[in-house]
Amino acid sequence: MSPELHPTVAAVTTDIECRSRDLRSQYLENIGLMARHSPRREQLSCGNLAHGFAACSEPDKATIKLMDASHVGIVTAFNDMLSAHQPYESYPAQIKEALRAVGSTAQVAGGVPAMCDGVTQGQPGMELSLFSRDVIAQSTAIALSHQMFDAALLLGVCDKIVPGMLMGALQFGHLPCLFIPAGPMSSGLPNKEKASVRQRFAEGKATREELLRAESASYHSPGTCTFYGTANTNQLLLEAMGLQLPGASFVNPGTPLRDALTAYAAQQVTRLTSHSSNYLPLAEQIDARAVVNALVALAASGGSTNHCIHLVAIARAAGLVINWSDFDAISRVTPLMARVYPNGEADINQFHAAGGTGLLFQNLLAAGLMHPDARTCRGLPFAEFNSEPRLGDDAIHWVEPPQESLDKTIIRDSSSPFADEGGLRVLEGNIGRSVIKISAVDQCHRTVTAPAIVVESQHALQGLYESGQLNRDCIVVVRFQGPSANGMPELHKLTPILGSLQDQGYAVALVTDGRMSGASGKVPAAIHVTPEAAKGGPLAYLLDGDTLCLDANAGRLDVQVSAADLARRSPAPPPTSQGTTVGRGLFAQARRSVSRAELGASFLFTETVDAEPISAPVAVNQRV
Repeated sequence: MSPELHPTVAAVTTDIECRSRDLRSQYLENIGLMARHSPRREQLSCGNLAHGFAACSEPDKATIKLMDASHVGIVTAFNDMLSAHQPYESYPAQIKEALRAVGSTAQVAGGVPAMCDGVTQGQPGMELSLFSRDVIAQSTAIALSHQMFDAALLLGVCDKIVPGMLMGALQFGHLPCLFIPAGPMSSGLPNKEKASVRQRFAEGKATREELLRAESASYHSPGTCTFYGTANTNQLLLEAMGLQLPGASFVNPGTPLRDALTAYAAQQVTRLTSHSSNYLPLAEQIDARAVVNALVALAASGGSTNHCIHLVAIARAAGLVINWSDFDAISRVTPLMARVYPNGEADINQFHAAGGTGLLFQNLLAAGLMHPDARTCRGLPFAEFNSEPRLGDDAIHWVEPPQESLDKTIIRDSSSPFADEGGLRVLEGNIGRSVIKISAVDQCHRTVTAPAIVVESQHALQGLYESGQLNRDCIVVVRFQGPSANGMPELHKLTPILGSLQDQGYAVALVTDGRMSGASGKVPAAIHVTPEAAKGGPLAYLLDGDTLCLDANAGRLDVQVSAADLARRSPAPPPTSQGTTVGRGLFAQARRSVSRAELGASFLFTETVDAEPISAPVAVNQRV
C-alpha cells in the first residue's frame, strides 16, 4: 500500500489542475481533434504514401502498407560535435532492426539542431542558446507533421534539446512517445579538480595550457558530461515523468546494456500505440501528476536552475500552468537527498553506482512525495515503473532498486537527508522575483548584505577583478541579460571570479536577469530576475554603491533605497546592439516577442507574452 501523498504535494497538484482547467481542456480538445480528423497513414493518398516510403526497402514498404503494423518516427539530435549526441549516429539502424523483429518499422522523421553551451560559454553564440529550445520544438513538430507515424522516439540529451523536443512532441500528443538516452561518458578528471584549475586560471595562477589539459581530461570521450548540470538533470526528470525507461539514463555509451535498452525502448513504444490494447498517448501521460513528480525530483536532487524556465515551458505545451511559487512550495517540503557535483564531490556515474534514480525515487515514494499513480512509458503506474534494468540471456529483466544507498555521501533517504529542504528557493522583493540554487551554497553564505557593483556584461567584470576593484564585500549586478535583451545567455565566466573572491573571505553574491550554468554552485546567485532590465525592471534603476540584501533563508531580494528615491532615477539605457553576427539577427523577432522568465522565456506561446514594460521601480516589499 502506497504512503499517503504529502499534503503540500497534493495541494500544489490541485492548484496546477485548477489554474490550468481551461487551457488544459483546450489542449486536450485539440489533441482529440487531431487524433480523430488529421490524416493518418491509412488516410493518406497513394501519392502521399508513395512519397513517404519511396526510399525504404521493399520489405519495409510491405510492412508500412499493412496499416495495423506500427510505424515509428525517429526525431534525432545527432551530430558528432556534441559528445552527448555523437553516439546517436548508430541508433536509427539499431532501432529499425529491433522494430523489424516485432513486425514494425521506423524512419528518421527529421533532425533538430543541437548546440553545445560548453562550446559557446562566454561567446556571442550563447545568445542563440535559449532560443534554440523553441526552434527545436518547431523542428520536432515539422518532423512529425508528415502524419506517417503511430509513435515517436526522441533522441536527445542536453540542455535545450530535451525540453524543445518534448514541447514539439506534445503538439502531437495523440502519439505515444519515448526518449532514448545515450548515457554519460566514463569518469575523467574529477569535477572539483577541474573547477580548481578554472579558478586558478582566473586568478592568473594557471596557464592556458594547464587549463586546456584539465578541461580535456574532464570532457574526454563520447557521452554526456559527468557533472550534474542541465543535461543530466534532463535525464533524471524524464525518468521522473515516466518518459524514459527506468534506470536507463546513466548507462554508459557503447555497452551491451546500453544497446539492449535502446532495442527495448524501440519495441516498447509499439506496445503503446493505438494498435495495441494499452494505448497511451503522450497528452494523457503528461498531466499535473507527471509535472509535479518532475518538480519533486528536481528539488530532491539539487538539479539545474534552467528547469525553472524549461519545466514551465514544457507544462505550457501540455496545457498546464506552473510558476515559480510551485517550485518554491515543493522545494520547501522536499529534502535534499542527493549530492552530485556541483552539490557534492561525486559525478553522475558515482550517483548511478550508489543507487541512482531507482533508489532516489523509491525514497521519495516512501516519503509520499511523488505521485505513485502517474502514468509511464512502460504502461505501469509510477510506483511499479520505478525499477532497474539487468541484462541476462540477451534480454532485459527488471528488478527492484536497491533498498539502501551504497554510498551515503551521495544518496540518502528522507529520514537522514543532506538538508531538510530541496535545492531551489524563490526570492522576491523590491528588485523583482528570481530563483536561487541553494543546494551547493553553504549556510554561512546564504545571506549577503553589501554594496552593488553594477555591470552590463560578464566580460566587464573581468577587468574590475584584474584591477583589484572587487577585493571587498560586494553584490555583483549583471543586468540586460534577460531573454528580450540578448536571449538570456548563461553567465558561466562569472563563476571562477566570484568563487575566488569568496575563497579570499569576501562576502559576495550575484544578482542578474540572465542565467547561470546548470553547474553553478557555491556562490549565492539570484538569477532570472523578472521583470528584466530591458523591459524597465528595477535592475535598470540600480547604481553602484546601492546596498543590496540577498537573504536565501527568508526568500528576500531587496535594494535598501526608498521607493521615492528609486522613482526619481532614470533607467539605465540598454547596451548598444552587438549587431547581427553569428546569426543573432535571425532572432530579433524572438527577442521582441519572448515571454518573461517565469512564463518560460518562450516565443512560441504568444498569449503569455509579457508585452508591457515596467515604467518605474516597484516599492520596497511590494511583490512584482
